[in-house]
Amino acid sequence: MAGIAKKSFDSADEVRTPDKARIEVVDLGSAKAMRMTAQPGWRWSESVKPVVNTDSCRARHIGTVAAGSLHVRHDDGTEQDLTPGTAYVIEPGHDAWVTSTEPFVAFEFESATAETYAKPS
Repeated sequence: MAGIAKKSFDSADEVRTPDKARIEVVDLGSAKAMRMTAQPGWRWSESVKPVVNTDSCRARHIGTVAAGSLHVRHDDGTEQDLTPGTAYVIEPGHDAWVTSTEPFVAFEFESATAETYAKPS
């Protein structure tokens, strides 16, 4: 096995397109990563919830924001704004929506989430 794996999100192994969003997944062998681009007006509860049929997002997100901003409201009542340059961990049980006038772009590195996010359950 090679000591370095590299792939471009521009030629992703898998692309998912829930309403107002694009999820690009690369398989790096021992890990998967995703780039999520969500357009202004995107909200998890309106765009992804109908696909996965859960009350809130059940994915664990670990990533960093490249552009735009996102507001996250966790089921426990905590809320955070994610902006460019921010690294984050969002535990399962939340809703989120784009708050910027530009697309929200994030890179995520939780393999299980990259494999299943926005796929029908």
